[in-house]
Amino acid sequence: MRDMSESPNSRQRLRHRYLILAFAVLLVLIAMLGLDLKNRGLAWQLMWSQTGEEAPLAQIRGLVEVGGNLLRQPLATEPFAPVKHKSDIPYGVNTFLQQEVERPKIEAMLAMIRDAGFVWLRQEFPWEDLEVDGRGQFKDSRQDHDGDGVVDTVDGWAKYDQIVDLTEAYGLRLLVRLSNPPDWSRADPEAGPFAPPDDLQDFVNYAVAIAGRYRGRISHYQVWNEPNIYPEWGNAFVDPPRYVEMLCRTHEALKRVDPEIVVVSAAIAPTISLDGYFGFSDLIFLQEIYDLGGGDCFDVFSAQGYGLFSGPTDRRLRPTSVNVARHTYYRDIMVRNGDAHKPIWLSEAAWNATLDAELPREQIDAFSRYGNVTQEQAARYMPLLYDRAQQEWPWIGNVMYWFFTRKDPFEANQSKYYFRMVEPDYQPEKPTFTPLPIYESVRDYIVNQEPILYRGRHQAETWQVSSEGTVVADESARFGRAKRFETGVAFRAQGTAVEIRWRPAESDDATWRVSRFDLSATGARSAMLDLGSDPAIVDEISVYDLSLNHLFPLVAAGLALVIVLAGTVAVAVRERLK
Repeated sequence: MRDMSESPNSRQRLRHRYLILAFAVLLVLIAMLGLDLKNRGLAWQLMWSQTGEEAPLAQIRGLVEVGGNLLRQPLATEPFAPVKHKSDIPYGVNTFLQQEVERPKIEAMLAMIRDAGFVWLRQEFPWEDLEVDGRGQFKDSRQDHDGDGVVDTVDGWAKYDQIVDLTEAYGLRLLVRLSNPPDWSRADPEAGPFAPPDDLQDFVNYAVAIAGRYRGRISHYQVWNEPNIYPEWGNAFVDPPRYVEMLCRTHEALKRVDPEIVVVSAAIAPTISLDGYFGFSDLIFLQEIYDLGGGDCFDVFSAQGYGLFSGPTDRRLRPTSVNVARHTYYRDIMVRNGDAHKPIWLSEAAWNATLDAELPREQIDAFSRYGNVTQEQAARYMPLLYDRAQQEWPWIGNVMYWFFTRKDPFEANQSKYYFRMVEPDYQPEKPTFTPLPIYESVRDYIVNQEPILYRGRHQAETWQVSSEGTVVADESARFGRAKRFETGVAFRAQGTAVEIRWRPAESDDATWRVSRFDLSATGARSAMLDLGSDPAIVDEISVYDLSLNHLFPLVAAGLALVIVLAGTVAVAVRERLK
């Protein structure tokens, strides 16, 4: 029975005490949060893992924006769709070898690139530097090389023959970018140095000449670069129909040279612009490619992977903002247009380390155009991007770092210079380049990485399967080819279960079998799997990760418990205040 002698004043004082207590608890919680954020504790780590932001206020804002993902329609990424052209080791770097003169300098570059674990070079074969003197004339009569006052004519192919020879000698592969027409291909001198040719057949002929010369040595060609932004399409409005015509005509011609050639689309530039001149929305541009029939004209879709203004863990997805996960929207468009089997290659990926520039920021052109980070941040971010690509984005194939180095240090007044991996300080008396933190961190990551298959469906020839085997043609396999292992197949996978589509190699029964291996009943874990020592033909390996399904009941139970406790406390306080 309640004490009737309790006065209104005592109840008022009790309310004040509870308010003071609540306020004190709130202050303690705020102080604890501030201390956590200052020392990068659990709360900081949680918000960093969702927003890619390091500053506390930016993290809080970013966390609210991540919550906005729940209000938008989920993207159709089809993570378990089988994907072609992503079986090779995916690490690559952009180079400008055509600008170098000294062979020892080129070799020093390639040695450092190989030693860092890179396999791919994205290297432009500029049309303007090959077919220089006119249509069909792969020679260069622009300069007096011997100083005798007479212009010399040199073989336009010589430089590129050397690049191909040295790339092969160092065990590297080329993704050749086809772009940059010569002046003779355009009648309008004001069209801009990157404008397409007046006659697209001239471009097709240039592509065919390269593919024919290096048939069997170069298998991957990229048609143009960033056709949806200025100045990559010249001084003109973006023109999706003309780019699709260029892409399709080049695709058809290259396949005639060699059906095994892999045609890579131009890297689409991430932009929300709609003015059509300085930029044209990447999402609209991609859909127009499909609407115009361009989906049949590339084997690999290419995108840019710049982190720009946030880190590699940014999970915000909005059509009106750009971050490192922008390609997820491209994947959605590709899936909806029937191209779930095609990968996305990131032609350029990096963070711009301008904050450690020796020049004052006001002396650096476009200082904040690509975002601003320190060298330490750039070095820390790139391996995290590699990790995320493999663990969360099974449609991502090659990731090409932008870029190894430039030919000299005289571009230090431009923000793009600060993407470099090494200093351009090669000298004959010091025949190497000074590595920056980004080079060392990427090298340490790639060289020491343990290949692991993560969630998704992987072809048996994928680089993460280290067992020796032979690729064989098989019409009944997913993509017409499988891999034969004479002494069994072993690999490491991380997930809750694995399924392997295979059949005995020595059996008359050609029926595919599916074997399932459960790795964990409660959460994802890494395990080495072995099919035994008998010869087997394997088509694909599917890795499932249902750990979130197991985690959901625990989270729901925890939230329910918190709600019950909060309700109990609220009822008790209310009764006490009556």
